[in-house]
Amino acid sequence: MKAQQMWQKFISVCPEYQNQSYQAWSYGVAPDELARLTIEQVKTATASAYEEYAIENEALPQVGALNIILDANDEAVCITKTIKVSVVPFLEVSEEHAFKEGEGDQSLRYWREVHEAFFEKSYKQSGLAFHDNILVVCEEFEVIYK
Repeated sequence: MKAQQMWQKFISVCPEYQNQSYQAWSYGVAPDELARLTIEQVKTATASAYEEYAIENEALPQVGALNIILDANDEAVCITKTIKVSVVPFLEVSEEHAFKEGEGDQSLRYWREVHEAFFEKSYKQSGLAFHDNILVVCEEFEVIYK
């Protein structure tokens, strides 16, 4: 189902959200796997590079924001609500956050390896140089509809 269809079903059972807006997006790497982990509520957090919000002229995520998570085919899989947002240097991302991201063995070591590779590639594409003090937007969410 497409994002708009899921949204209509959602507000029919949760009309208190009908006047709110949402963002529909897929995870940048392995969208199907990460969407599955989100639906299963193994993945309850995500991280992105702070500088990319300015480059893409996007606002930072806000507590209470609604997101429709898409798979690799742009099909809606669930709706999440942001419950916490923090901005921290790369090396200060916590073990707790790494665990909540739900990827790999859920360790901070794994999180750093995977995200360093991802951010290096992303920064290079934007003409920037990755370093281990880049600011990271750490977002926690809960699934409110699937």
